[in-house]
Amino acid sequence: MRCLITFQVERRVPEAGVIDKPGVYELSTGPTGVSRIHLVPGFIDSEQADWMFEQLLQDIPWGQRTHVRQAYIMLKSSLTDESHDWHPVLTMLKEHIEEFTGHTFNSLLCNLYRNEKDSVDWHSDDEPSLGKNPVIASLSFGATRTFEMRKKPPPEENGDYTYVERLRIPLDHGTLLLMEGATQEDWQHRVPKEYHSRDARINLTFRIIYPEPDRVWK
Repeated sequence: MRCLITFQVERRVPEAGVIDKPGVYELSTGPTGVSRIHLVPGFIDSEQADWMFEQLLQDIPWGQRTHVRQAYIMLKSSLTDESHDWHPVLTMLKEHIEEFTGHTFNSLLCNLYRNEKDSVDWHSDDEPSLGKNPVIASLSFGATRTFEMRKKPPPEENGDYTYVERLRIPLDHGTLLLMEGATQEDWQHRVPKEYHSRDARINLTFRIIYPEPDRVWK
């Protein structure tokens, strides 16, 4: 006589890890490759960051757009597009980041978070125009906001993100975050709303856009 006993393993939602120290972090490895980030607090020193923040806040013609992912967006600009002139501070920062990372960039997305209510929902920077395994350089000025990441679930989870690995990365004034490898294919990220009052924050994301036939910037 056999007695079959089954046990149901309780799945627990994992706690989010925190990355707040400078360094290169390999987040995951899979068939798509290695997902890697490089966190550089103080990439722009405090005094310079203060000045640059004020220049960009005052000089850039910020304007709101309604989008499911991005709550407050100013500019999508390409150096190959003559209709967009880059602010001298943006050009200076681009060159500084290129020298530090060894990567070149021809496009920039500027985001202004006016306060704790502005946010960006979960997404990946995986548009076809960015190519495979894009390098994204994200530079933050102003109030510290938490940058969250979550790993995309395996196919058997049917899109359920309940039990996936999560990370929280505080991005301070003058901090550079570099995302590369398979990060955009295997992970999502967001900047959530905050429960406490937050001053304004500017985020600049430099990337490489590959030209498409008859592409028009809007």
